[in-house]
Amino acid sequence: MKNNTITFIGGGNMASSLIGGLIETGVATEKLRVADPELEPLAAQWKIQCYTDNLTAIDGANVVVLAVKPQILSDVAKSIATAMPSSPPLFISIAAGIRIADIARWLGANQPLPIVRVMPNMPALVRSGASALFAGQYVNDTQRELAENILRAVGLTLWLEDEAQMDAVTALSGSGPAYFFLLMEVLEKAASALGLPQETARLLTLQTAFGAAKMALESQEDAGTLRASVTSKGGTTEQAINTLQAGGLQNLFDQALHAAQQRATSLAKQFGEQ
Repeated sequence: MKNNTITFIGGGNMASSLIGGLIETGVATEKLRVADPELEPLAAQWKIQCYTDNLTAIDGANVVVLAVKPQILSDVAKSIATAMPSSPPLFISIAAGIRIADIARWLGANQPLPIVRVMPNMPALVRSGASALFAGQYVNDTQRELAENILRAVGLTLWLEDEAQMDAVTALSGSGPAYFFLLMEVLEKAASALGLPQETARLLTLQTAFGAAKMALESQEDAGTLRASVTSKGGTTEQAINTLQAGGLQNLFDQALHAAQQRATSLAKQFGEQ
């Protein structure tokens, strides 16, 4: 990976996170480029090659990371198509919801284009992300490994065998941080209502969430077994769990993820028609 030139089209939070992660893993700054209309914050943060012109930035690049908003990816890709080299780079798209077929069409599908689609999530900003990847038909093994290494710089990576699963990933891990933030929010409020000072409730909530996640990551047991291990029969935890289950918690999450998945599918169709 260290011998490849990587260009980021778009310099937002996710691109900045990936750039920082790659530098931490030892990628030389001269191998990293970014194209964005607003260069001053990027140039100040990272001593890398910065451009305002996309076509100049991708010239000679081995990898092009499409890190723009889904709404403008069509225009960006079509502009790149006007200067597509005879030996195309690996394209990695982190634009939520955009199908590989649509990206290929916009880039100019008159030649085989290696495209990897990625669904990262917000914890990538603190190098603790979860990214699901799907490789298009023209991506070779070396390019798969390269894409995986780039995303691994900011957290966990998993490959999908079916692009249709990406909408479910969006509903789970893409939107998932918000679900946990919501849970932390309601726990803090409930604890404050029981009489705990707000700051005490906040710190206990955060550390408990962190500790539970760390235990789950380091354990060989599944979440259900871990839950049972801290739920003594007739105890306080059992009372709380019974209340949550009686309130239809599982059904609520079933509905929530289904709604998010359906919205992801709808947006993909909408953006793909551009």
